[in-house]
Amino acid sequence: MQSQKSRLELGKEYPSANEEFAIQAIEQMTKEQVEKNYHEGEKPARRDAHAKHHGCVRGEFIVETNLSEEMKIGIFQQPGKKLTACIRFSNASGNVSQPDSKGDGRGMAIKLIGVEGEKLLPDEQKTQDFVMVNYPVFAVRNLQDYVEFFTVLKEGKGSFPLKYFFPGYNPFKWRWSELIISLSIFSKKIASPLGIQYWSMTAYKFGDRAIKFSAKPSADNISGKTVSSSSNYLREAMVKHLKSNEVCFDFLIQFQTDAEQMPIEDSTIEWKSPFHKVATIKIPPQIFDSPEQMEFCENLSYSPWHSLPEHQPLGGINRARKQIYTAISKLRHELNGISPKEPSEEDFSSLFGRLN
Repeated sequence: MQSQKSRLELGKEYPSANEEFAIQAIEQMTKEQVEKNYHEGEKPARRDAHAKHHGCVRGEFIVETNLSEEMKIGIFQQPGKKLTACIRFSNASGNVSQPDSKGDGRGMAIKLIGVEGEKLLPDEQKTQDFVMVNYPVFAVRNLQDYVEFFTVLKEGKGSFPLKYFFPGYNPFKWRWSELIISLSIFSKKIASPLGIQYWSMTAYKFGDRAIKFSAKPSADNISGKTVSSSSNYLREAMVKHLKSNEVCFDFLIQFQTDAEQMPIEDSTIEWKSPFHKVATIKIPPQIFDSPEQMEFCENLSYSPWHSLPEHQPLGGINRARKQIYTAISKLRHELNGISPKEPSEEDFSSLFGRLN
C-alpha cells in the first residue's frame, strides 16, 4: 500500500531543474557519434544503439479476453482484439559488426500497426510502439548522470567507461549499483532472442496510473541451447526456429503501488509488484531474412513516444527519448536519403505477408 508519509505521488513525474540542458547535451553527443561513424565508412547510417538487428518478424498482438475494467485502457479497451505487430530483435551495441557471441544487452521492439486514435507524435497516425531490453532496470540513474556517462564514453573512444563508475577518490561518489547493472547487462550471452524475457526498464502511463511492462517467452520458444561461434548465430537461431515453429510471448504489466519504493524518475530501481497478463504475442512460422525484409527493418524507427496518450512514457529517461529518438531518426534517414515513414498494414503485408 502507498505510505501516508510518502513525499511522492503515484503516477507523478518530477523533472529536474536543468533537464533541458542535459537532453540537449545528450542529443548533440549522440548525433556526433552517428555522423562520425557514417563519415568513417559505416554506411548506411546506423542507430547509435541497437544498431545490429537480427531481423523483423510479423506477429499478432492479442488482447486478453477476461480483463478487469481497470485493465481496459488504451489498446486494451477491447478484449480479444487482434493487432498486427512488427517485432524487431537486436543487439544493444551501436557496433553493427559486433559478433553475437560477445556479451551484450538484447532488444525487443514491438510496433503495433493499425492503432486508431490520437497520438503523442505528429509523425505517425496508426502505430503504437513498446521497446524493451532483456534486463529489468536501466544502468543510468538520471539525465545528469547520463551526460557524464556519454562524456566519459566519448573521451574513452568507446572503451568501458570505468571513470564514470569511479569518478574520483571519494567512495561516496562511486556508482557501485550502476556498475553491477552494467556488467550484468553487457556480459549476457544468449542462445536465441526468442527464448528470453524482456522488460521496459522505464515507466509508462496506463490511464491515470503508472506501469512497467514485460514480454515473457513460452517455454516452447527455445530455438537453441548453446552460444555459437557464428557472428550472426542469433539470426540463424531465429531462422531455424521460425522455419516450422510458432513463437509465443506473454505481454505483462505491473502497477506502481508505492511511489518511493517504485520510483518513476529512477530507472535503476526494480519495481516489486505482481505482473498481470494483458495480451499474448504470437509469431507464426515465416521467412523474414530476405534482403528486402532486412532493408525494411533497417529503415524503421521505433520510439516509446509512438504512442496513445493513455500509454505515455514517464520519467526523465523517457522524456529525453522523445527529443533524442526523433532527432537521431531524422539524421539517420537524411544521411541515407530516405524519408522516415511509419508503416501501414499494406506496406508491412506486402513484404511479410498477412496473418490469417
